[in-house]
Amino acid sequence: MFLVLWEYEVKPGCDERFEKLYGPAGDWALLFRADPHYRETRLLRDPFRPNVYLTLDFWTSRESYAWFMAAHTAEYKTIDAAGENLTVNEHRIGAYEMVDP
Repeated sequence: MFLVLWEYEVKPGCDERFEKLYGPAGDWALLFRADPHYRETRLLRDPFRPNVYLTLDFWTSRESYAWFMAAHTAEYKTIDAAGENLTVNEHRIGAYEMVDP
């Protein structure tokens, strides 16, 4: 399993639109669902800093994620541009592979 983790600081008053765009039923997840190696997206909100969110995108492998990103650059940029109007900043925390037991 492979995880891509992002943190977002959402502009005041943009929470609802952000949640629709970045949530499990939003445009990002719809784009990712076109690939059979995508597993799910989770959206977390910080209860102590309510304008801060994390997205967790799960893929079967790092290679499948890399292939998807290379194949869908234009679509990715379009959705990313829509999200820029909703956030103060965004930060890719990292990408992680599951450690086998």
